[in-house]
Amino acid sequence: MILRRLFLLVLLGLGLAPARAHDPGLSTVEVDARRGGFAIVTGLSPADALHLLPSERRPERDGLSPDAAVLKDLWVAVASELWEVRSGGAIVAPRENLVQVNAADAVTFETIYPPLRGPVTLRSLRLRQLPAGHRQFILVSDADGLAVAKKLLTSEDATLEVDLDPGASERGVPAASNPQAVFGDFVKLGVEHIGTGYDHLLFLLGLLVVCRRFASMAVIVSCFTLAHSLTLGLATFEVITLPSRLVEATIAGSIVLVGVENILRRGQEPHGRWALTFGFGLIHGFGFASVLRDLGVGRDGSAVLGPLFAFNLGVEIGQIAIAAVVLPLLWRLRRNEVWDRRITFVVSLGVALAGLYWLLARTVFGM
Repeated sequence: MILRRLFLLVLLGLGLAPARAHDPGLSTVEVDARRGGFAIVTGLSPADALHLLPSERRPERDGLSPDAAVLKDLWVAVASELWEVRSGGAIVAPRENLVQVNAADAVTFETIYPPLRGPVTLRSLRLRQLPAGHRQFILVSDADGLAVAKKLLTSEDATLEVDLDPGASERGVPAASNPQAVFGDFVKLGVEHIGTGYDHLLFLLGLLVVCRRFASMAVIVSCFTLAHSLTLGLATFEVITLPSRLVEATIAGSIVLVGVENILRRGQEPHGRWALTFGFGLIHGFGFASVLRDLGVGRDGSAVLGPLFAFNLGVEIGQIAIAAVVLPLLWRLRRNEVWDRRITFVVSLGVALAGLYWLLARTVFGM
C-alpha cells in the first residue's frame, strides 16, 4: 500500500510539471573583443527577458504583447545593468546598448564597451533576477577571434576573469576555461537536465510499467539511450535539424501513444516495444540537443566534441541513477496481485493524460 501510494504521488508530480517540461533555464553569452571594441551579446528567451523588467511593467502572460516596441524600450533601459565589467580594478562604463527582439526565438542584448586589454573581470548582475536555477554559458573571444575563456555561470558563481593580453593563452589556460572544469559543468548540466526532463522520464515510465521481465526493461533503456545519443550528436553537429516546436509536440505525442497502448492492451507487454522506443528515442534526442544549441555549442567554430560527450555522459549518469531507483520499485510492485488490474491502468492513464496536456499546450495553446 505504501509503495503504491508513493508511486502514484510521483506520477502526480510528473503530470503537474510545466508544459515545457524540460526547459533548461539556460542562456548564452558571447564576448567579442575583435570589433574595435569589447562587446557582450546576451541572448534570452522572451519569457526570461520579461523577468528583467519591473513587475508592474510585465505583460500578464509570459509572452510578448502587441506593444513589443514599448517592451524593447524598457529592455534598452536595463541593458547597461546586465553586466559589470572591470579592467585594471576600475568599472568600465558601456558606450552603447542595443536590443533586438524576435518574439519566436529570443531577445538579444548587445552592450558595447571601449577596447579592453589585459585582465578583465565580468560579473552577471541580473542572473539572480532570472528564474531560479537559470544558468548562462559565457564564451570569450580575444582580438584574434580565439576562444580564451568559457564558463557556466550560476547565481552563486556569476563572475568570470580572463586575460585579454596578446599571447595570454600561450602562457597558460585561463582558470575559467580549464577543460576539466568546463567538462564537469556539462556533465552536471546533463544530470540536471534528465532529472528535470519530466516528459523524457514519463515516456520511459510508460514503457517500463508494462515490462514483465528485467531483460525487457534493460532492452528498453538501452534502445532509448542509443537512439537519443545518436540524434543528440547529429543535431549538435547540425547534420540533421528539426524545428523545436515539431520536436516538442512529437515528444508529447509519444507519451500519449505509449499510455494509450498500455491501456488498450490492458497492461500486457506489447511485442516489438524496442522498435517504438528506438524510433521515438530519436526524437527525444533532438530535445536533448536543443540544450547545447541554445548554449551556442559549435557556433563560430567553438569546440563540440567535449561538451557533447560531457553532456551526454551526464544524461546517462542521471538516467542510470533514476533507473536504479525506479526499476527495483517496478519489479517489486509487479509481484503485487492487483498490479495488472489497477496500478498499471492508473499509471498508464496518468501518462496518457500528462502527454495529452503537453501536446495541447505545445500545439493548440502554444505554451
